Formats: sequence, structure tokens, C-alpha cells
Amino acid sequence: MTLFDIPGVRPRDPKATKAFIIALCNQKGGVGKTTTTINLGAALTELGRRVLLVDFDPQGSLSVGMGINAHGMDCSIYDLLMVKGTDPHSILQHSKIDNLDVLPANIDLSAAEVQLVSEVAREHTLTRALRPLQEDYDVILIDCAPSLGLLTVNALTCADGVIIPLEAEFFALRGVAMLTDTIGKVRDRLNERLQLIGILGTMYDQRTLHNREVLDRVEEAFGEVVFDTKIKRTVKFPETTVAGEPITTYAPTSPGAMQYRELAVEVLDRCPAA
Repeated sequence: MTLFDIPGVRPRDPKATKAFIIALCNQKGGVGKTTTTINLGAALTELGRRVLLVDFDPQGSLSVGMGINAHGMDCSIYDLLMVKGTDPHSILQHSKIDNLDVLPANIDLSAAEVQLVSEVAREHTLTRALRPLQEDYDVILIDCAPSLGLLTVNALTCADGVIIPLEAEFFALRGVAMLTDTIGKVRDRLNERLQLIGILGTMYDQRTLHNREVLDRVEEAFGEVVFDTKIKRTVKFPETTVAGEPITTYAPTSPGAMQYRELAVEVLDRCPAA
């Protein structure tokens, strides 16, 4: 029995044999990528999905947010990318939540971006690394680094879809055109199946005129691509990072938890293969 039982929520297509991969991407830091990756993943498990969270940011924030000591690991996703023969199952960390696992990262991942430059088919390295895990999950969520470098290009080349978390603030808005241009180039040159699933307004405070104006401009420019769900500011999100668990278990009846559950339903509605 799930915490969020919605009549009519679509079960996963039984014919689907591998995970639907979603990259959460924005070159600006501090816009809620990691928070969204963790909490969307947890909400999807409540809707019956087996979910893998991939920490693809050298800062290792997702790993920390899931209660993993990223700096005390013998192996991380860096080894999966760069050390031939590394078994991805040996790096997987199981969370306290059923059907929610993590591929953790730490600062070692920053070296991968430099080392990958000389690799053949370097943009497909993450695709090859995740291939042995795809049949074990329904959805894989990749938390990208705040840049448009080679790591992010790897994530976009690997993904079926992209979600752009966007802080409701003017300077965050300025980078969206650059990001959508990068997504278009990756689609044209490396990954023709890549789709923009949606733009998610985060850190939203409907009481401020500035926040409302920013989201109005985004909706004017992108229309139905913008999710109906908005993630509002709350002190609960920083608390969950300290606790090392998603808001859906830390404060299951809070508005923040409900917003991510609503987002999970929207994502499944937009992604028939998920």
C-alpha cells in the first residue's frame, strides 16, 4: 500500500524491459536539482516504480542527501566510468526506502571529466556504464553537475528525457535558452530519442511578485512544457538533507512531500515508458 494512492495512476507497461532514464539538468547551481532527484525518486517508488538515483555531480550532494558517507567509499561512480571491469552492482547502495537505490559519487568524479577527453566515444561512457543495470529498474534519475561540460553531455546522451529544475528567479531564467540549445544539439548529434519532459519551478513563493513574473515568462515561452506542479520554499528541505532521507519519509504529510508526489504523477503521465 502506498502513501499516495491515486485512482487511475497508470501502472508501468509490462512490456517495458529496461529503465526509462531521466537527467535532471541545469548549468546553474542551487536551483533544486538534487532535492528534486531525491524526492521525485522517492515519490515514484510510492507509485510502484523501482528507482535508481545516479549522483553525477563531483560535489556528491545527492549521496550526502541520502545519508551516504561519500568520502568514505572505496568505489564510486568514478570507478564505474574509468576502471575497466568494475561491476556496477558492487557500487550500488541500497537506501532505507524499498526500491530506491543510489550510485554514489564524490570528488573523484571531477577527474573523470579531464580523463574522458581522450577516450573514444567519450560521450557514451555513462551509457555503457549503466547498461548492466537498466533491466533492474523502471526509472533511473541522473543528478547532473551544474555545468554544460562533458559529464552533463554524457548524462544527456544516456537519457530518454530531461527535466529542468528552474528557480523562480531572473538570473536562473537567463540560462534556460543556453540549456535548451545544448539539449537540441545532443538530440541532433548524439541521442535522437532525447526529449524535454518538462521545466519545473522550484523555490517558488507565490507571495512575491518577482517569483510570479518569472514563472509567467517561462510559461509564455515554453507553454505546456512547464509542469503544473510548483515546488514551494520550505524549511523542511534543508532538514531532510541533514536527516539523510527524502521529504516523503521525513515529513510525509508536509506540503513539500505532496508537491513531489504530484510531480511524480505528472512525470508518469508525460513519459509513457516510465
